[in-house]
Amino acid sequence: MTEGTTSAAAEGADTLTRLEQEGDIAADYLEGLLDIADLDGDIDMDVEGDRASVSIISDAGSRDLQKLVGRDGEVLEALQELTRLAVHRETGDRSRLMLDIGGYRAKKRTELAELGAKAAAEAKSTGSPVKLKPMTPFERKVVHDAVKAAGLRSESEGEEPQRFVVVLPA
Repeated sequence: MTEGTTSAAAEGADTLTRLEQEGDIAADYLEGLLDIADLDGDIDMDVEGDRASVSIISDAGSRDLQKLVGRDGEVLEALQELTRLAVHRETGDRSRLMLDIGGYRAKKRTELAELGAKAAAEAKSTGSPVKLKPMTPFERKVVHDAVKAAGLRSESEGEEPQRFVVVLPA
């Protein structure tokens, strides 16, 4: 191994260790939250790409966990921000941690990828830009990735909370 390869490997290991630490801090925070709310759920931690990922899952059905998702994922978004703040408080570093509850975000990711692919197909066939409804940053990211995978380009327009994706024809 060369010195550059060794330092790159060490940096990768440091990043993985840091992301695992973020997951551990988040899991502890969320366990406390579940205890306070008297909800049953198991915490699953992972590292996906360049961010920690934490999921709350339940064998008892997702009805109880639905309270933590809220309408259109609003409560989930708020809990994710609170969890990121808890990680920041402990580490001093900004966290990009992703939180999923009861598989809500995973299901939403699949739906949004399909929406992005359909919008890309429409833009290709009509030759006109396709404007989508306003979305959260997470939702826009998934759509942008799907459009890119379809070989087209997209951009976000507007101001929060009315920011939306425009799929551009080739």
